[in-house]
Amino acid sequence: MSPSQPVAQIFPRLQGRFALVTGASRGIGSAVAVRFAEEGATVAINYSGSEGAAKETLNLVREATARSGTDTNPDGHKIIQADVGDERSALAMVDDMLDEWGRLDILVNNAGIQSEGKSESYSVAEYHRILNINLTGALVCSQAAIRHFLSRPGGGTIINCSSVHQLIPKPGFIAYSISKGGLGNMTRTLALEYADRGIRVNAVAPGAILTDINNAWRNDQEARANVESHIPMGRAGSPEEMASVFAFLASDDASYITGQTIYACGGLTLFNDFRTNWAS
Repeated sequence: MSPSQPVAQIFPRLQGRFALVTGASRGIGSAVAVRFAEEGATVAINYSGSEGAAKETLNLVREATARSGTDTNPDGHKIIQADVGDERSALAMVDDMLDEWGRLDILVNNAGIQSEGKSESYSVAEYHRILNINLTGALVCSQAAIRHFLSRPGGGTIINCSSVHQLIPKPGFIAYSISKGGLGNMTRTLALEYADRGIRVNAVAPGAILTDINNAWRNDQEARANVESHIPMGRAGSPEEMASVFAFLASDDASYITGQTIYACGGLTLFNDFRTNWAS
């Protein structure tokens, strides 16, 4: 079975559930939205500035629902603009979802950005921009979701999109590495705090994935070959492969899993030194 092949006709694990995916207009977020729809979920696709890309994802999500064999209403999916790095915007997004759907079962904190710069001269303003989106935004959205989960029986599920750089520092990307390290600790803290209330919180930590955020090496044959030569499995991953991990964690198949980070990285974290083993 190929990584992108729908499995929902066999395992509609998310049928009847409502999911909000932040940063879902492209890349991993888009693939997660499509996979959730394949498995029967109703999906809200958050975007910040790329409305056209969000609409493309919405079309893919509706097509996924149509072929899923579930009774999910394709018209229930929607796109919603919000800057998760802005507290008011993030809270309004969750409120809008609850007003329209009346419930939320799954939150995926996928929105994230990165920028490069030497640590000694890295802009504090840029540091705050990265942290506001990657970490604070995830916390604000999680707080809103948890308040809803606590208001009803059944709990809920939060999945954070982290990175292998939660574990392996990335030289030149100080703010990004800090944000992902913080996201890992946030995942564990929330999981421990709310485990007895039926709320599961986990994270997925992708490695080298073929998405826009990695264009610096994805579109350069020599650079990509260098990256892939240091991955034990010998290749970069696809957004669809990441989406399958998110779908598992969102489903009842992962009902006894909380507070964990799943490193979906082709074995990259088996190396303990980024500088000598991957960046050389």
